[in-house]
Amino acid sequence: MNAKTPKNKKSRRRNLLEWLLTLAACAVVLYFFAPPSWWQFGVTSVEKRKSGVSFTLKAFNSNEVWNFSEQRGKVVIVNYWATWCAPCRFETPSLVNISNEYKERGVEMVGVTMDENLAEVAPFIEKYQIKYPILLPDNDPNVGTETMALPTTLLYDKNGNLAKKYTGIVLESTLKSDIEALLTEQ
Repeated sequence: MNAKTPKNKKSRRRNLLEWLLTLAACAVVLYFFAPPSWWQFGVTSVEKRKSGVSFTLKAFNSNEVWNFSEQRGKVVIVNYWATWCAPCRFETPSLVNISNEYKERGVEMVGVTMDENLAEVAPFIEKYQIKYPILLPDNDPNVGTETMALPTTLLYDKNGNLAKKYTGIVLESTLKSDIEALLTEQ
């Protein structure tokens, strides 16, 4: 029995070392490849905010037009999503909650569908009971020639300046905290 004990201790030490090295490697990868929004807590300071580009987008289910410049005085959330995007499906109930909770407080939520197959959009809206406008990205300057990770959410202050960009899922608590900070600004 004594002969087996050192071998077991060696394998435990080795397993622990392998586990720690794997954890360290994951931390390094996360550090270099995680989106910047993961490391930014709170919204960007007023002095460092970029002015939002004015744009007009058509609504998905009507001939109405949504104009960004008409939203001055409101905190604006623009969420880019697609029906086929699993993280988008996970995030949507939180966005619906936030929209319902903050609409009366001067927060405008819109979703921009990045779906190519628009037949999937209406069932998605119904399933998640989305009441905020869903727009088409036709003339959206935020959708450049490079691919956009989905979901991506842009948070604008009352003056139309970009206060924060979230790449990937944004937690409901994080978004609420950032909205509250913007609502208190003059």
